[in-house]
Amino acid sequence: MTAHLDGAPTVLDSARHHLVPGVAERHRIIGAGAVEATANGAEVLLSNGRKVLDFGSYAVPLFGHRPPAVVEAVHQALDEMPTSTRLLANPYAARIAARLVQALAPDRLTRVWLGLNGADAVEAALKLAIARTGHASVLAVEGGFHGKSMGALALTSDPERRKPVQGFLGDVRHLPLEPDAVARALTERPAAALVFEPVQGEGGGRILPPELLRRWSADARAAGAFVIADEIQCGLRRCGPMSVAVEAGLEPDAVLLGKPLGGGVMPLSAMVSTEALYAPLIADPYFHTATFGGHPASCAAGLAALDLLDTMGDLFAAHEAPLGQWLAALHEEFPDVVVETRAVGLFGVLQFATEAQAGLTILEAGRRGLLLAQCLTAPTVLRVLPPVVTTQNQMKSAAESLRAACQAVARRTSA
Repeated sequence: MTAHLDGAPTVLDSARHHLVPGVAERHRIIGAGAVEATANGAEVLLSNGRKVLDFGSYAVPLFGHRPPAVVEAVHQALDEMPTSTRLLANPYAARIAARLVQALAPDRLTRVWLGLNGADAVEAALKLAIARTGHASVLAVEGGFHGKSMGALALTSDPERRKPVQGFLGDVRHLPLEPDAVARALTERPAAALVFEPVQGEGGGRILPPELLRRWSADARAAGAFVIADEIQCGLRRCGPMSVAVEAGLEPDAVLLGKPLGGGVMPLSAMVSTEALYAPLIADPYFHTATFGGHPASCAAGLAALDLLDTMGDLFAAHEAPLGQWLAALHEEFPDVVVETRAVGLFGVLQFATEAQAGLTILEAGRRGLLLAQCLTAPTVLRVLPPVVTTQNQMKSAAESLRAACQAVARRTSA
């Protein structure tokens, strides 16, 4: 089945010595000495033969692991054209660009730039906005997370990780959630763009009020700043619509997509933008490029993923209400541990009283066969991110595992 089945100690030892040791140790603890071997749908098979449900993975496997249609599309692309010449037209890139435009706002967002990960799309949008306006200042949001490459990190509200390279980061102002925050900031000095996540991923799953974002977007546009919606984690129906910002009537100048865009099989991200924001690339086609951007296999995976989104509406609807209900029940039963819950679409959040309780819950849930993701910049918060292909029995099993984990944490922390 896989070479990893009998080699977990070797894998973990190599990871500890040659990759990031702290991450390797975390993997060892969560896997209890086992490593991932293969996966299918919502399940991951470990090297010791044990199966776990994957409700973590940072929102990537929205369609589950190894969705057959996506895998088949990738195989076909590899058989035809493993990589692009970059000197001739790439049919896969052209097709997915057209599909993304049609899926979001074809009367407004008409241009596409393709990358491999979310930070690629963030960097592209940021660079284009600064070049187009001539302003080096950008507005972002407190609690926002946009990546760890230099431009994306500048936008990210994470002082701990910004501090070592602060002198190299640009002029980014992180705004509080106040109605006049954008207007006040733009009165002080102009900005190239306002960048926000409609639902903050690493920032604790905080849902930014649509009425606030409408006010902010209008104020930004009135001052000549571009409006950029980072939906790398919350878009593509994870939180309901294809684009939360478009659905809310914010009229963004760009929507950034990633994570599940490659169908959970290939790396793929996209900036879908207006002609105005894209203008520097019209003037200079090589102003911002990426060697593997628009990779045929990644674009093939993305096309198959978009096909799946067109056919899975009933599955999304079937899981949305139950997810919110069983998360809310945990708060009712364990109020001293789970202090708040939120759910929008298939994006669930558990906020714990302490960071230690959140960490213990990851371990206890893992022991019971459930993988969860901790929020990087809000470590008291865990995300519960079920794939849309999760069966009813698997959802029930996940709910039972998470309840047992919270119960164990409540006992341990009250002793």
